[in-house]
Amino acid sequence: MLDKAIETIEEGSITSTPGFEAAGVSCGLKMEDELDLALIHAGQPCSNAAVFTTNAFKAAPVVYDQRILAENPGGLRAVVVNSGCANACTGERGMHDAEETAAKAAQVLDVTPDEVMVMSTGVIGEFLPMDKILPGVEQAAGELASQVEAGHAAARAIMTTDTHPKERAARVTVEEGVFTVGGMVKGSGMIHPNMATLLCLLTTDAPVTPELAQAALDEAVEHSFHCITVDGDTSTNDTVLVMANGQAQIPIIAERDSAAYRAFVEGLSAVAVDLAKDVIRDAEGATHFIEITVRGARTPDEARCAAMSVATSSLFKAAIYGEDANWGRIICAIGYSDMEIDPDRVSVCLEDLQLVRDGAPYHIDEERASALLGREDVSITVDLGLGDAQ
Repeated sequence: MLDKAIETIEEGSITSTPGFEAAGVSCGLKMEDELDLALIHAGQPCSNAAVFTTNAFKAAPVVYDQRILAENPGGLRAVVVNSGCANACTGERGMHDAEETAAKAAQVLDVTPDEVMVMSTGVIGEFLPMDKILPGVEQAAGELASQVEAGHAAARAIMTTDTHPKERAARVTVEEGVFTVGGMVKGSGMIHPNMATLLCLLTTDAPVTPELAQAALDEAVEHSFHCITVDGDTSTNDTVLVMANGQAQIPIIAERDSAAYRAFVEGLSAVAVDLAKDVIRDAEGATHFIEITVRGARTPDEARCAAMSVATSSLFKAAIYGEDANWGRIICAIGYSDMEIDPDRVSVCLEDLQLVRDGAPYHIDEERASALLGREDVSITVDLGLGDAQ
């Protein structure tokens, strides 16, 4: 019998996780009464962990959340997320507005401000319209619900240029019992590792220490959001946050070498990978979903380096768009990646159609190659012939 199993929850949302409630409301931040502010609330304090943008121009909510994470890693109760305005490059006023938003949520939820985080997305360089934000927070508090539809509303409220909400949930069965992971993400442009322009919230009822929640999230992000790129830009507000309320009836996850911890990492990763793929499929201007696998590397980092070099090549993207099986652009991008390779060992496949073997052209079925590149989903595999990592 398997020591764990991960089951996708159909039509899942952040409120698929027991102990969480959410709301999405319209408070005038967008046009035509669209949902534009989300509130997520936990019935009890949560272990929390986060990964933030590496952009030097960190938005006020990022700076605020980093402080809360450092001060209160085991007591998060709520998150306010607004769209329509990023509250980035807004100086002291921006920080005050982030703090005031958290204070308002704390007031209406009867918690303390250091139990509330905030996220913002939208236009950079504009101040939050607090005359709309604060009433919106109060309205959202009055509409909190634990039904899955409430999670759906929250996911719609955080959209900017997204064409549809992006949500996932999974149920993880381990030897000791069951826990759930739910998630929502927004993002479709300025997508690139470290971080991409996205806001992501993951909820779970797994009991886990803050330290291991952070370690698990770091690992999950490495396998998901740090493996996607659209346009090479990283923005000012990017945040991936996990809230773990500990309600699942399993022993606390406190040991990194335990089977329960590995299951927690894999559960988080499964949801995060699906959300990351959803971001790419909804990317601004996208016509193809391209998946690049590099294997035969000496280390996983070298495999990632080679894969990302191909993924960020504008000429490679142009070849895919033009349905041209120009494998030279793949080889070229690998060649200028920041790693040593042996050109005589490299092989390249388009789906199961081999284009290059041992650094030299292989017989190419041009008609089949064109048909494969005409699909929305395109899979490229590169074997470096140097080791076992991928």
